[in-house]
Amino acid sequence: MQRGIAQVGLDKPLSGIGAAIGRFAAAKGYTLIRNLARHGVGRALHEYPEEIATWPNRDRRRMHHGQVLTVEPFLSRGGHMATEGHDGWTLFSQPRAATVQYEHTVVASRGAPVIVTRPG
Repeated sequence: MQRGIAQVGLDKPLSGIGAAIGRFAAAKGYTLIRNLARHGVGRALHEYPEEIATWPNRDRRRMHHGQVLTVEPFLSRGGHMATEGHDGWTLFSQPRAATVQYEHTVVASRGAPVIVTRPG
């Protein structure tokens, strides 16, 4: 997640986040869940830019100053997709494998990214 956050900034490509997370995952033997993505945050929880990939991709969009988005990779030990459980909330990787997800909300700025969900 920190490698993805380091890619957040003014006029940087959104695809840089997925590229950095993808390099880390591949080097450490993880797979990435490919149907769960980051998103923009504004007056609603999920806003533009919708579906920002956390895996290597060809997204041409660029970040602008003050843009708020999440960085939330889903790293797995073999899963590639997620399916929803019977309770409508729980997610399972397919194929079934240990999976972890962390999330921070970050603001793109001219300098270092501002992490607004960091405690303290």
